[in-house]
Amino acid sequence: MSPILNNNTAVTVVGSLLTRAVTRDDITQALTPTKEQRTVLIVIGAYTLGILLLWNIPYLNIILLPFKLVTVALHEFSHAAAGVCTGAKIKSVTIDPDQGGLTQMRGGKWWCVMPAGYLGSSFLGSLMVFAGFNVLASKIVSVVIGVCLLATLFWAKNWLTRIITVLFAGLIVGLWFTPHGAGLRYVVLFMGVMSSLYSLWDIVDDTVRRKSNESDATKFAQRTHCSSRCCGMLWLLVSLIFLVGAILLGLAFLKDDPSLPDSNK
Repeated sequence: MSPILNNNTAVTVVGSLLTRAVTRDDITQALTPTKEQRTVLIVIGAYTLGILLLWNIPYLNIILLPFKLVTVALHEFSHAAAGVCTGAKIKSVTIDPDQGGLTQMRGGKWWCVMPAGYLGSSFLGSLMVFAGFNVLASKIVSVVIGVCLLATLFWAKNWLTRIITVLFAGLIVGLWFTPHGAGLRYVVLFMGVMSSLYSLWDIVDDTVRRKSNESDATKFAQRTHCSSRCCGMLWLLVSLIFLVGAILLGLAFLKDDPSLPDSNK
């Protein structure tokens, strides 16, 4: 009886080890980039480097201003969307030239609305990065972003907000007609990288590097009686998980792009 049990146990252990080995190989294979995916990763790296350089060069940093304002619009949309989902009535959404924004609402759950700005814009940025691995995915996500911008336009109460949302919604529509959707894909990818980096920097700047009494994290900390830096670090971690997760999921699930003629591994 005992030898049989020992044999069964040995078989179970060996089977478990083999299963783990196969699973590990599958994961390695899934995360190994194809030729096309390597190009996307290089583009993401180039976008990141270019954004970081332009961010700190006087006069040239004006090039990034429209994209920063779009990220602010997505930040404010995320506040508004969280408010609507928790029963709030949105009164207005405004964006100012200094890259600030304000969403006014009545009602809603503060514990949901306050973190939604940082985390929502970070999630949308990561979603665009994920979609950047595939033209069809980029088209689908561009519709999602377009709806977000149109909702922001509906709530907008100043001309800058209206101009930015209309401009980028129009850009998305126009890029649908580029050959094979490549223009749309790489603009969506750029907006995703920009939004993700800006959200990460915004969290660090408002809560870790300096404490802003007007930041969402500070107000959230006052309500929860904890440190604003603690809130900021937590939101920063979640945003990083969004971004890294988007890249890994893109590598794993968006291997081939049938809409491109040369999507070879």
